Amino acid sequence: MTEQSFQPNLELPYEWSLISGFVDDCEVRDYSPETIRSHRSNLRTIARYLDSQGFGFRDVDKNVLKKVLTYLRNTRGVGQKTIKSYFSALSSFYEYLVYEDLHSVNPVPSFRSRYLKTYKKSQVASRRKLLSVEQMSLLINSVLEIRVKTIMTVFAKTGIRRGALIGIDVDDIDWSENYIKLKKRRKRSNPYVFFDEETAVLLARWLRVRSGYAVPGEKALFIGEQGKRIGRNIVYKLVTKHAERLGLHDSGSPRLEDHFSPHNFRHWLTTHLRRNGMSREFIKEIRGDSRGEAIDIYDHIDPDELRKAYLAAIPRLGII
Repeated sequence: MTEQSFQPNLELPYEWSLISGFVDDCEVRDYSPETIRSHRSNLRTIARYLDSQGFGFRDVDKNVLKKVLTYLRNTRGVGQKTIKSYFSALSSFYEYLVYEDLHSVNPVPSFRSRYLKTYKKSQVASRRKLLSVEQMSLLINSVLEIRVKTIMTVFAKTGIRRGALIGIDVDDIDWSENYIKLKKRRKRSNPYVFFDEETAVLLARWLRVRSGYAVPGEKALFIGEQGKRIGRNIVYKLVTKHAERLGLHDSGSPRLEDHFSPHNFRHWLTTHLRRNGMSREFIKEIRGDSRGEAIDIYDHIDPDELRKAYLAAIPRLGII
């Protein structure tokens, strides 16, 4: 092995040390923070299950993988898409182990091909739930807590992802031009998003309340119960709780179209901007999508023109 090869952390149990080494490798390979977080969480879940059955990662073969699949499907009750995410993490993990000469073969690809293959390729893909403007208005106006109302409104009016929302600091808001500067993220090409007057009113109201709850020195715009930056899971639970209360989210359904999560706001914004006449190029810029085609690279979008188009197309929700 080279000097850069895996060295176990003797302060951690061996299985957890392997996961730690894999996470370090993912960072070197420039995986996105969200991918790293997801892989680490999934592998820890699998490691705990293996340990409860008297196995370690070095014992995994097709028979152990069957047990893992049964556990995820029947005991944890996760859906097929989530199961695929677990096995994707596991496959990447074993690729790392093989590369570091810590395992002889990656047992996951052949197993995944046999047991997780999608056979009905002609079947229409599941569609995410899309709310009407009236339904979105009802959802947001049904929320009394100003923090949650503001979070939902920022999601709906900007279409940003959950990680981007969590990363916003108070100082990232430009009140003179009504835009939010976002932290640099791998999936986003445009580092800012505009917001309209409805959003501005709620942000101002939330900031007045926030000052009484944030711990000294906390920069985050949205904070949790401890006065510190809010977490991913809390944001998810806050959104789905209120959507479920109105019958817009069914946590027990395996169908994607029965769920309403933070990512649905991104679909809502995209669809309604298009329906209100915004050009495809402007929508891509608002969303922060990659502009990889030659015409996109050479076509420089003027921010003032983009802001005017956004304000003309963004649906008003009558937020109170």
